[in-house]
Amino acid sequence: MDENPVMKTLVITGASAGIGLETAKLFLQDGYSLVTLSRRRCPISEAHHMFCDLGEPQARAAAADELASQLPSSSEICLVHNAGTLASGSLFEATEERFRRAIEINMLAPLALNRALIKKMAPGSSIIYLGSTLSEIAVPGSFAYVATRHATLGMMRATCQDLAGTGIHTAAVCPGFTDTEMLRDHLPEQALASVAQANAFGRLVEPAEIAECIRFVASQRALNGAVLHANLGQIQR
Repeated sequence: MDENPVMKTLVITGASAGIGLETAKLFLQDGYSLVTLSRRRCPISEAHHMFCDLGEPQARAAAADELASQLPSSSEICLVHNAGTLASGSLFEATEERFRRAIEINMLAPLALNRALIKKMAPGSSIIYLGSTLSEIAVPGSFAYVATRHATLGMMRATCQDLAGTGIHTAAVCPGFTDTEMLRDHLPEQALASVAQANAFGRLVEPAEIAECIRFVASQRALNGAVLHANLGQIQR
């Protein structure tokens, strides 16, 4: 028996509900300790929750410093960049303030956590980015979201290149229309019914289905640099 087993830790943003919460539940079942970061508490009692608005630079920097000081070195860490903001509005409506907020949460928060945690990661660790179907296509009226989600794939691919030789792998999971609070807050009920018919199964993706994809990708080093679309077969019209 290994007298000094490697500690496994999931560090995940936005785990108070939806995909993040379902992911935390799965990793807890797999024996991981949980560290969650969000503005609302993760309801899992076993989780060490850090209250943090990832869109605020000072709060984000403080959280990153705390993580770097508290997590033991040479830990097997799965870092999941799940938090995101679904910024709506077209090019003509995209104010600098709203665009900056999307950049802070969708791009700069992953950068800060990567820089804080990579030096703690043992071989076998992983960094999983949550993108979107809109990471590779665009629709009208979502300028800031589409732009920053395209950037998510660029960050993941650059991360893959820069981590060569470390034994840490990275990938992006890109959900389709998923039944989350964020989507329901963004779309009226009639629009939800319409987007649910935009895939081969005629329904919204369940958060637990995306969580299973994240768990799988985290365990598969061969998927280093991969983009996994989890959208039930998006129908192109």
